[in-house]
Amino acid sequence: MRMILPACRDRRTVDRLLSRFFREYRLGDFRRAIGRVARFYGLRPPRVAWFEYLDWGRTAGRTYENGAVHLVHPENWKNGRKYNSERQWVHTVYHEMGHYVLWADAERKADNFAYRFVRGVSANGRGADGTYSSVLASRARRKRPGLTRRRPPRHPRRSRSR
Repeated sequence: MRMILPACRDRRTVDRLLSRFFREYRLGDFRRAIGRVARFYGLRPPRVAWFEYLDWGRTAGRTYENGAVHLVHPENWKNGRKYNSERQWVHTVYHEMGHYVLWADAERKADNFAYRFVRGVSANGRGADGTYSSVLASRARRKRPGLTRRRPPRHPRRSRSR
């Protein structure tokens, strides 16, 4: 499936704005980031509602048919979760934007959108926290058979001196 994404420069800007919002809670940064993505696709920015938790703490975001997006606010994300990193929250926002932009075959396409949006954004393939961006793929995607690459077993070389 081919997917049209904003230029890497624009994706870096969006990523930087979302990261800044996660740290500083300035709503203008979030609105600018979401507005850039929506403008690229020719859509109105979604109506975002903030919550302390969704679905008894199991989900971090939800997109509805009417275009409304419900997200867990970063300060609540930091407090109530075992896995509460900035990257996971940003990836959740990308995932929900993927739902907003792509309606058919929602889960697979939203995961693919979030994964590709981050790809190539950070320098040398590493994020701000030093992890590789392949970690950002959903757990289900990473656990699929056939996606892991294995190296062939290394055999010791025989010396050529004989």
